[in-house]
Amino acid sequence: MKKIEHIGIAVKNLEVSNNLYSKLFGELPYKTEAVEDEHVNTSFFKVGDNKIELLEATSKDSVIARFIDKNGEGIHHIAFDVEDIEAEIIRLKNEGFRIINEVPKRGADNKLVAFLHPKSTNGVLIELCQEIK
Repeated sequence: MKKIEHIGIAVKNLEVSNNLYSKLFGELPYKTEAVEDEHVNTSFFKVGDNKIELLEATSKDSVIARFIDKNGEGIHHIAFDVEDIEAEIIRLKNEGFRIINEVPKRGADNKLVAFLHPKSTNGVLIELCQEIK
């Protein structure tokens, strides 16, 4: 793992939250994107070398909708940048971590992604991200 790629925050209303975080960071999101497979709309803010991703559910059946129903708005996941996502999945599986996506899938911001189950990471949902080249 090379670095923290971004922190994902689940929000009820992306427009309202974009306004809030724009005031907080002093700038607008640099990107908004729908990830239809995941039933979410996203926006990204750059804060120094770090990124914040806001996630809004587009369906009551989405993972984000269920997360908000259970926990309310807040930090949903921490994403780490990896050089080779497939090798990292194998390495982490061999280390005993529970892998949610054994085959990487397309995520937001031109990334391949896979998640580790929070039951194997002290309650934190971990996302692995690799730039699509």
